[in-house]
This record gives sequence, structure tokens and C-alpha cells, in this order.
Amino acid sequence: MSLEDRLYPLLRIYEKAPEGFRRFVGTTYRWLPSSVRLGKAYSEFRRLIERSEEWDAEEIQNYQLRELRKTLHHANAHCPFYQKRFAEAKFQPEFLTTPEEIRAIPLLEKKDIQDNLSDLASDAIPASQRLHITTGGSTGAPVGFYLQKGVSRPKEQAFLESMWKRAGFFDGARLAVIRGHVTSSKSTGKILSHDYTRNWLMLSSYHLTSDRMAEYLEAIENFQPDLLHAYPSAALQMAEYLESHGQSWRTSLKGMLCGSEWLTNPQKKLLEKVFGCRVYRWYGHSERVVLSGEGALSDLFYFFPTYGYVEFSEPNEDGLCEIIGTSFHNMAMPLIRYRTGDYARIVKSDSGVELEFPWDTALEFAGRGQEFLVSATGRKISLTAFNMHDRIFENLYAVQFYQDQPGVAEFRYVPGPGFDPSREPEILSRIQEKLGADDFRITMRPVTETEKTDRGKLKWLVSRLSEV
Repeated sequence: MSLEDRLYPLLRIYEKAPEGFRRFVGTTYRWLPSSVRLGKAYSEFRRLIERSEEWDAEEIQNYQLRELRKTLHHANAHCPFYQKRFAEAKFQPEFLTTPEEIRAIPLLEKKDIQDNLSDLASDAIPASQRLHITTGGSTGAPVGFYLQKGVSRPKEQAFLESMWKRAGFFDGARLAVIRGHVTSSKSTGKILSHDYTRNWLMLSSYHLTSDRMAEYLEAIENFQPDLLHAYPSAALQMAEYLESHGQSWRTSLKGMLCGSEWLTNPQKKLLEKVFGCRVYRWYGHSERVVLSGEGALSDLFYFFPTYGYVEFSEPNEDGLCEIIGTSFHNMAMPLIRYRTGDYARIVKSDSGVELEFPWDTALEFAGRGQEFLVSATGRKISLTAFNMHDRIFENLYAVQFYQDQPGVAEFRYVPGPGFDPSREPEILSRIQEKLGADDFRITMRPVTETEKTDRGKLKWLVSRLSEV
């Protein structure tokens, strides 16, 4: 297990420690070799990524077939849920000859995970080697699952860094980050803190109001980052402020990293004009099944063939295909043919488009848009920034915010059979901590179902503010 995984349970204690202590401990930790901090898996994945970018289609298929066999054999031997599912489908992993043959296995739904978490977990990986995570709930259906300590987190770091290098990232780069970091629960609280373990400036995405924007600009200019790492909604708010106030961006950047929310091409071009650098986009999710990022030379999104195995549903009426993925490397809880609920417009092999890699490629993604709750003082809080990744929404089938006036919102939830109503105050406290206690009033209401889109998809936010 990596040192980072061993220390992860102490993260909350570290974050609440005095500034001087965090500076000393964080700086000392930062200077440790990556092989110590992130473990040998990190270096192995970095080498794998570099090699795979030179592979042809046959080498890619051979690798994916090997990893699928490992995952399927492990799941059949050690995960009761898959033992039953494979038997019902008369699927025998030992006879797998091509990746496409896994289509004989039924799709894995989010509700399957909610209802069968213990049976999906591998009995070969002890509980001490599992890391429980939940999806942020950006689709309105939070899901809990397990990652494998010593593997999943260093793998993610290796892939992200390799992908970001296409936009100017380098080892030791200084980043200014505006991605949901809570610096204060008060609307007038501080907007920044320092992550000394990486030498990153962490800025609040909860206080981006016009009257405080000058503080953000001054903090970033003083820090002189190499890259800006921001939710698209936060970057667009800054760009809007600069343009409406006749100001220009004065900090030289190698690039801007924009993930977690969909950023359209026109919005991307606007940000590139305002900030004077390339804006880089990618697609991933908490379950870490598949990962896709823009190329070095184009706006097309390439799915990493060594990260996981990706499939696509038939196109819907808008030409969008649902992304279906099978995870590699995470033996604590393999996800096989998992319906992500996200959609992409796929570049077909016969489209004539010149590709940088012989990988599955997307032109754009749909879903996870830039949605905001609005506080009584006018703060716009991205629902992506609000995401929770711990057990706070455990045993809830669906969650949803409803808002029809600034500063007031109703938190609706569909309880699962294992939900204890006595947890309501704890959930409410965590929500208030994220949104701010002095200019937001939240009420909670259990419901039998939440409002859905016309196509039946769960919604994270129902906002009537524009109607009001």
C-alpha cells in the first residue's frame, strides 16, 4: 500500500491543523520521492501509459483481452453477485476469446450496486485494503462502491497527470485550484488555503460573487501558478467578471484544466481568449471505470484503452450513445458492463476524421451541466462543487435539490430500506456546512420519487428561479 493510502484516514485531521504545522508536514511530504508517496503502482502505470500510446490496434486488443480475463476470472471466483449473474447468463470467463464477447453479460445498473454492495465486493481483498467512496450524486443517484488501496488512487493520479501533460502540466507544477474546496462555511469567510503537500493554491468555489472577485484575481496573481485547475462554471464566472468590468487576465498560464462539468466548444473558445492559454477538457467519473481526454493536437476525446474497457449503446434520437464500462485493475470491487448514465457523440471509424490514437473517440459529452444553487446574498454554488464522496448519502436511492427562491432550498431524498431517519440531522449539517450556514436555509423532505427529465433521467437540481 502507498504512503498516501496509509495516511488518507488522517487527512481531515491534517486539514484542521494549524497553518504552521500543515506547512511543515506538507512540504516535507512533498519532497518525498513519488515512489514512496504513491507507491510502485504509480510508476508502473506511468510506464504503461507511455508505452500504450505507441500501440497499434492489435496490441490494444491483446492488452484489453488480458485485463478482461483477469477481471472476469476474479469476479467469478470471489464476488457472489457476479457468480450468480454469470451462471444465469451461462457465461464462462475461461472461454473468452474477444473483448466483444462480454456482451453476453447483462448490464450493471446503479441500483444493482446500491442493493448488492457486499456481494459485489471481492472476498479475496480484505476490508483493510478497500477504500469506500461514493459518487458525488451529480445525476441525483449517489452510489457507494469500493476502490483498491495501493492501486486505484495511484492509477488515477498517473493517468490524470499523463493526460494533463497535453495541456502543459509537468511534475512539480504549481496549480491554482477552484474545484469545490471548502475554505469557510460563512458567506463572508476566507476564500483561500494552501495545499502544501502539492504546493497548490486552493480557492473556494462557493464565494465567487462580483464583489469578491478582485480577491480571487489578486490571490492568483500573487501565487503565479503554472496552470489554473477549475470547474468550468467557476472559470466562466471569472471570465464574465473580467469582460463585464473591462479587465484583462494578467497571469501567464501554461494551460487551464477544466473537468467534472461539460464545457461547450464556444465556452472553451471564450475561456481561451480571456485567459490566453489552452483550455483542456476530459471525461471521467468517481467509479473510475473509463477515462477520456482531449488529444494533444485536437478537441477530440480519446478513451484510454489501458484504463478500462468501454462500450457504447445504440445512438438515441439525438445521436448520443450511453457510455458503458468495465473496470481494470480494481479487484476490490470490479464493475462489469456498468451503465454510467453519461452520453457521448462517438466518432465513427469510417468518418474520415484523422485521429491521434487508434482508440475509441468522442466528439462531445452530454450531462453533468453547469447547475447552480443561489444563496440569499447572490452566491452561485455549482452542484458539482457540492458533490459528496463519503458515506453521507448512504442508503438513499435518489437525492435532489428544489429551489424557487434565493437562499432557500428543499433537499428531497428517496430512502432505501436500510436508511435510518435519525441520520437526517447529520445529513442536514453536512449540507449546511457545504452551502454556508448564514445565507442558506435548507429543509429536508423524504419522497417516494424525485422529479425526472422528459426521458426519465434523474435530476440533481430542480430550479424555478428563472420562472420567479
